[in-house]
Amino acid sequence: MSFIDLNQWLINMFFANPFKLKKLGILGMNNRNINYIGNLNERKNFPLVDNKLKTKQIAQKHNIAVPELLGFIEYQVQINNFKHYIKNENGFVIKPAQGSGGKGILVIVKTVGDKFIKPNGVELEYSDIKRHISNILSGLYSLGGRNDVAIFEKLVNFDSAFDEFSYEGVPDVRVVVYKGYPALAMMRLSTSNSDGKANLHQGAVGVGIDIKTGKALNAVQFDRPVYIHPDTKKPLKELKIPFWNDILILASRCFDMTNMGYLGADIVIDKDKGPLVLELNARPGLAIQIANGIGAQTRFKKIDEVKYIETDPKKRVHFSQTNF
Repeated sequence: MSFIDLNQWLINMFFANPFKLKKLGILGMNNRNINYIGNLNERKNFPLVDNKLKTKQIAQKHNIAVPELLGFIEYQVQINNFKHYIKNENGFVIKPAQGSGGKGILVIVKTVGDKFIKPNGVELEYSDIKRHISNILSGLYSLGGRNDVAIFEKLVNFDSAFDEFSYEGVPDVRVVVYKGYPALAMMRLSTSNSDGKANLHQGAVGVGIDIKTGKALNAVQFDRPVYIHPDTKKPLKELKIPFWNDILILASRCFDMTNMGYLGADIVIDKDKGPLVLELNARPGLAIQIANGIGAQTRFKKIDEVKYIETDPKKRVHFSQTNF
């Protein structure tokens, strides 16, 4: 679907009655929660994806590449220990283990003396970092406000292929994996609005990606079509993702790792290490349909026609690339 076609598709979607939406294959919130999350994701497996520390640990057991863990802090009395974890790092990332929607993620791209520099150039001091860690531990950013763990990760050195496609942040690829098969994909590009975070609700750009080729299809920001990056002015139709097959295989393997039939895999590309699983999501959002200009159920029904699920992730990826 071209960038121009997306405008009409959005008009049809937002002004259609429920029967028209069903015909378009649009997956709605209630349907997603009951028939996909509820039926395909066992409750016992949720901690594997809701807790980023557990995700990282189980990924390492399955030889799935993830950003390097520098350390983690569980209790307020340990807060001063953070200096030990970042002493050899010029940049780093602090995350709440149970955060969602990008909340509580602090990205430091450079350390100058006693100053920590955010992607937008804002300088933080040691006291600011300690306060942020304390807020994470107290559950300020966690699901349900529960006490949390602060995770320290090595900063991803993102691939130069994305120069000018992202603003002050690391772009990531969201792949929705249905029963082990990559069904939909988009790249999320940070903007000045999103404060260097690849989060659509905060103003990042979502670019629908063709499953077969890894090339851009359409792009949206705040659910409206966009054609150039709002900050860098780079034409978004020129985006093509390197290591595309590797990314899809990595996403597909996350199904085997978690046994979750409806899953969002967020993947980044490090210049030196290649694709890395950043985190997983048992409740992937629905905006990916807008970025792709297609209803998710259109793809899901095609996968449902498969008589048995392939055990080889490469074969599952081949199916998706052949059919989508």
